Amino acid sequence: MEIRNQVVWISHKDGERCAGCAAGLERGRFVQVHREQGVRCMKCAGFGGLVFLPSGDAALTRRAAAGSSRRAVVVKFSRARKRNERQGMLVEEAALALAREQCAKDAAEREKGRNKRRIRDQVADEEYRREFQRRILERFPSCPAGEAKAIAEHACRKYSGRVGRSAAAKEFDSQAIELAVRAHVRHAHTEYDDLMAEELDRFEARAEVRDGIDRVLELWRAPVSSADTPRS
Repeated sequence: MEIRNQVVWISHKDGERCAGCAAGLERGRFVQVHREQGVRCMKCAGFGGLVFLPSGDAALTRRAAAGSSRRAVVVKFSRARKRNERQGMLVEEAALALAREQCAKDAAEREKGRNKRRIRDQVADEEYRREFQRRILERFPSCPAGEAKAIAEHACRKYSGRVGRSAAAKEFDSQAIELAVRAHVRHAHTEYDDLMAEELDRFEARAEVRDGIDRVLELWRAPVSSADTPRS
């Protein structure tokens, strides 16, 4: 019988027994939890003989899953995150062997494709940072160009989770740009970091430096006249 899109768990309990054959199910074993049939071992669940393929290689997983008539997604419950997290798949050994052969044959071609994507992403990311910097200077024309560049690079750093990576910032939302500039001014032009080093409450420290931030932002919002010296 073909079994598809099933889920099995990595057990985090000791002392359980399979509802089908009464075999012991120690911690770390693969088990299937069925509402009516209870906890079962892999043989009783119909997954006997399958091998475990850990997550991490998308091409290998995709090919092994496609070639396996029996397969199951393996998950493990994370107590820290309070959710099931995917660990890999159970697939037929022959399907995994064939998938490895296929991946070995076109490894160079796939690596070439990954390199092209990396270069394309780097170019797009650099263009995004330059445009973010331009929008900063558009909104704060008297901001020194060097600081505008530093703000854009810091706020837009990939995978940082900072304001520059937010959906609003990617649309160059004015509020997101101002938040990025305000954060830079807070750290670079006020005593905020010193206050935090003194273990002052974050909200109290921010209230303490708010007027100083507003003064800097007001200066940076002022238009640059032709008689002004170039920003450095």
